[in-house]
Amino acid sequence: MTVEKPQEMTGDTNSDGFLTNKDVHRIKHPSLDTNDSSSSRYSVDSQKSRIGPPPGTYVIKLPKDQIYRVPPPENAHRYEYLSRRKTNKSCCRRCLCYSLSALLIIIVLAAIAFGFFYLVYQPHKPQFSVSGVSVTGINLTSSSPFSPVIRIKLRSQNVKGKLGLIYEKGNEADVFFNGTKLGNGEFTAFKQPADNVTVIVTVLKGSSVKLKSSSRKELTESQKKGKVPFGLRIKAPVKFKVGSVTTWTMTITVDCKITVDKLTASATVKTENCETGLSLL
Repeated sequence: MTVEKPQEMTGDTNSDGFLTNKDVHRIKHPSLDTNDSSSSRYSVDSQKSRIGPPPGTYVIKLPKDQIYRVPPPENAHRYEYLSRRKTNKSCCRRCLCYSLSALLIIIVLAAIAFGFFYLVYQPHKPQFSVSGVSVTGINLTSSSPFSPVIRIKLRSQNVKGKLGLIYEKGNEADVFFNGTKLGNGEFTAFKQPADNVTVIVTVLKGSSVKLKSSSRKELTESQKKGKVPFGLRIKAPVKFKVGSVTTWTMTITVDCKITVDKLTASATVKTENCETGLSLL
C-alpha cells in the first residue's frame, strides 16, 4: 500500500494562519469537476430563457417621428382602401366643381346675349283690342241648358319694336260670364310681321251650359240695361323672329273685359279693355 504525499502549499500566512498569497495552487478534489458544474449552470439558464418573461403589461416608448410612417401589415389593406376612396372623392368633387363652373358660365353668357338682344331689337308685347262680338244660342226665357256660340273679332297690333311674331298652335281661349264658362275654343295661329296690325276672328262654343238661377237672373237684368259683361282669356305660345333667327317659345296671356248691349248676332261692343302678359319661359 502506497501513500500519496500531500502537495506542498506555498504562500504567506497572516496572523490567523490563513494563506494570503493569491498564487497559491488550488488543490483539485478528485470527486469534483468544474466542467460539470458550468454545464449544469448553462442548462438551467437556457431553460429559463425558453420560459420567457412573466406575464404583465409593458409600456414601450417609441420616437414620435417613427409612428404612422408605415402601416403595420394587418392595416395595410385598410390603408389601401382608404387611400383609394380618398382619390375617388377628389375626382367626384373635381367633376362637380367643373360642372357647376360650366353651368355658371352658360348662364352668364345667356344673360349677356339676352341683354344684347333686348337692347338692340327692343321687343314689345303686342296689344290686343276687341272690335266685334256676335252671340247666338243663348235663351234666357227657359231654364234648360243652352249651347252658345260666341264669335269675337280681335285686333292684334305689333307696331312697336323690330321683331315679327309667330303665334303657334296649341293655344286656347275661354269666355266667361260672372265666373261661369260659356264657351271655349282655339286662338287662331298666324304670323305677324313687325309694324303690322292683324284682325282675327275667334269662335268660342259651349255645350249644355246651365246657369244658376242667380246668374240667369243677373244676365237677364244686364241685357235689359244694355250692358252685358263678358270676360275673355287667351293663352297662346309665341316666338319672336328677326331675319332668319327665331327665339324659343314664349307664352302670351291676354285678359279682356268686354261689355255688349245685347245677346244677339248683331251685338255692339260698348266697352273693352285688354291686358297682355308675356312669360319668357
